[in-house]
Amino acid sequence: MKTLRLLFAIIIAGTLLNSCTTVYQDSFYEYQPTLEEVVSEYDLWYVDYHRTLGNGDIPYVSRAFTLSFINGVLYANNNIVDIGRTGNGLGIAVGTYNTFNGLLETNHDIDGANDFEVTILSNNEIRLYNRRQNVNYYLIGYSTNNFDYDKLFYENIEYFLQEYIAWGKSTTSGGTPNAFDDENYLAFTPENLTTFYSSKDYFGTQIEHINWNYTGGYKVFDVTGYEDLKVLTLNYDVGEIEEFELSVINDSNIRLYHIKSNTTYDFSAKGFVQYLKSEKNVKTATPTVRNNNRKRTKVVRKIKNRRNLK
Repeated sequence: MKTLRLLFAIIIAGTLLNSCTTVYQDSFYEYQPTLEEVVSEYDLWYVDYHRTLGNGDIPYVSRAFTLSFINGVLYANNNIVDIGRTGNGLGIAVGTYNTFNGLLETNHDIDGANDFEVTILSNNEIRLYNRRQNVNYYLIGYSTNNFDYDKLFYENIEYFLQEYIAWGKSTTSGGTPNAFDDENYLAFTPENLTTFYSSKDYFGTQIEHINWNYTGGYKVFDVTGYEDLKVLTLNYDVGEIEEFELSVINDSNIRLYHIKSNTTYDFSAKGFVQYLKSEKNVKTATPTVRNNNRKRTKVVRKIKNRRNLK
């Protein structure tokens, strides 16, 4: 009799223990969001293209600064200028998407169908992997009212400079006289990513009539300890090099501080170049043929210490 009572006690205790364990586990059950919830959780996904891995390419992704997945419609911002205003911040509709089969299936108006495996990396970061092209894209999520515009401009400064046909000098202040005082227009084009043109034409010259006196290559450097400052060097084909601290005033004005002469130049944008869905939709521009099918490339910048600038 004692043996049976002991057996029943063991059975009852085991049952209670299992029940408690089950309740404990259920109370800590982690909800797994659907793929649709993941991709539509944020208004904008910033394409951190500099982290892209793989040897393939999905053209519409490599053209975009942001992507959005809203109610089956795929949106993209292919321009930095006017970002936050175009399409109420979402950019333009470029295709459709669905998430019914466990993959992010996109159908771009020009590039056609592409599927992505989606991996959640953090609360606001995902990775898109296209197996066919063997390419990984890293996306950072934002709402339209907390998007990091400074990050966008300064991480992609080369592309921002290209989004206008020309930059015209608007004001000059301080410093000592130098050769750059006579140059009133600059142009940055997508040729080899970093080609520039410079002109001495008078203020007010129409864009199509500007005589581009100089050409060369330019480089942008990061500055230690500064997220909102870059160093721009203009390497003229004639052998001269001019070095500036570059800062963005807004999406149509920049400031160049000439390091050798301590002169500050403000430049205003002239002639917006809009990059849409494909090369057929892009406006061409002077002073040279634009790379209409502009795509972003991974930019690896060297770093300068501001204290060592002369």
